[in-house]
Amino acid sequence: MNQQPADRYVVIGNPIAHSKSPAIHARFAKLTGQQIDYQRLLAPLDSFADTVRGFIADGGKGANVTLPFKLEAFALADELSERARMAGAVNTLKFADGRIYGDNTDGIGLVADITRNAGISLAGRRVLLLGAGGAARGALLPVLQERPAELFIANRTLAKAEELVAEAKGISDSTRLCACRFEDLVQTMDVIINATSASINDEVPPLAATLFGAQTLAYDMMYAAAPTAFLRFAAAHGAQCRDGLGMLVEQAAEAFALWRGVRPASELVLAEMRAEIHAATQVAG
Repeated sequence: MNQQPADRYVVIGNPIAHSKSPAIHARFAKLTGQQIDYQRLLAPLDSFADTVRGFIADGGKGANVTLPFKLEAFALADELSERARMAGAVNTLKFADGRIYGDNTDGIGLVADITRNAGISLAGRRVLLLGAGGAARGALLPVLQERPAELFIANRTLAKAEELVAEAKGISDSTRLCACRFEDLVQTMDVIINATSASINDEVPPLAATLFGAQTLAYDMMYAAAPTAFLRFAAAHGAQCRDGLGMLVEQAAEAFALWRGVRPASELVLAEMRAEIHAATQVAG
């Protein structure tokens, strides 16, 4: 009996060799009994749309999109989810009936990691979102849907934070929204989410130590084998700390569910990845 070829999916980016997405989705497929073939796909910087259309022509069913193509994916989609429209960017594409559907699963992945994996509710809390760029924009709708009491958006350029607050008004009547500069804040927060690019350069936004307390969750969207500068700063001032590995796994789980109609046990995959990173760190040390 001939077995049906596995449905094909890719993660598209440039560079892309570092992506953990194939390993994550292979584990999801095994856990759910789904037959998929998931690979990395390097797209030339000037040929993202052609790369996607070529993959569709070859029978591709869907794609994850990473840097630097999330804005181009947004423009390419024929139909967008509400959270993709709010984010202004797309990280997940689904191909069906000759159309391209675009979604953004980053923010929902962030919220799932905080509320489910870390066990911390955002409802009624004072939340600080650092940054007003693409990462912050992607987090905005899912965070507001959790109905925090207050959401502060802090950015170096106040105008960008004010712009994001203006766009967010009307999403949740129960949340007080406030735009500010990093240095304007001194009051202790319940949850602080670093959506800036500072961690790439091992830097910390100019934050007051009083923002952090023993009950504060400091969350960095980035992840690495060692804590980022932001998480080291937060830990030094007594905060609970969490990196973005869980966000990576949870946003992938959301994409997998969109494509396959079944949700994988993401917490198992996250635990496995944490163990692998810990083991590699121990060997390196």
